[in-house]
Amino acid sequence: MELHIVDAGRMKLDGGAMFGVVPKTIWQKTNPADENNLCPIAMRCLLIEDGDRLILIDTGIGDKQDQKFFNHYYLHGETDIAKAIQNAGFSTLDVTDVFLTHLHFDHVGGAVKRSGDPDGFELTFPNARYWSNKAHWQWALEPNARERASFLKENILPLQESGHLHFVDTEKPSPFPQFDIFYADGHTEKQMIPLIKYKNRVIVFAADLLPTVGHIPIPYVMSYDTRPLLTLKEREYFFNKAAAGEYVFFMEHDAAHECCTLRQTEKGPRLQASFPLSEIK
Repeated sequence: MELHIVDAGRMKLDGGAMFGVVPKTIWQKTNPADENNLCPIAMRCLLIEDGDRLILIDTGIGDKQDQKFFNHYYLHGETDIAKAIQNAGFSTLDVTDVFLTHLHFDHVGGAVKRSGDPDGFELTFPNARYWSNKAHWQWALEPNARERASFLKENILPLQESGHLHFVDTEKPSPFPQFDIFYADGHTEKQMIPLIKYKNRVIVFAADLLPTVGHIPIPYVMSYDTRPLLTLKEREYFFNKAAAGEYVFFMEHDAAHECCTLRQTEKGPRLQASFPLSEIK
């Protein structure tokens, strides 16, 4: 099995929203903001190549929305997921599975593209099965007011209409032999965090459970999380387990760090080391 990084570009998000109640005087030390209080955010996806399976985890933001929408996020870098897949050495036709940690626009946007019809859409990966879970899917179809702007119908409904949508059974073991799944409900309902078995290590696709290394202290919860107190419990449980098990976090959103590990301290889990994925031998 091999892992390949798919860099789906960068955006910027408000530092206050990213760090919630944590003062800027603290978070700017690890996540320096620009003059508009915006922090750089990666959209780093991951390909798992294993035999005849090519599994893509998350798809970046895509390009279906209008310029007014994208102006909020200051996109830069290669945000075309198809070109990003090519840069990793593959074609969109090669992808057998698209595993979506959750359906917020910066994770699912690249899963669907506009078709030749100005009002039509089609799958970016036409040969792939697309994976969510029933609880999160229903949550996205009937969004609460807090998350409504993150669940865009044009990103989601075409998946179901295509007939390529599949649901992970959250009550059963992972259907993928390549990874287990940790379900987290603090950020959004049933976010799926893959725990990949790779070269005698556990590689955690961090998604929004750990947005950046600056978020490692357990109370550093994003304002985007719908149930912040539940996020605290989930992070305490998982980060302690990760520190003890020497898990490697693959950072989807940290613009400066691809991977990191945690160590246990008197103040709780803290950064042990950060390094590129290629260093894992």
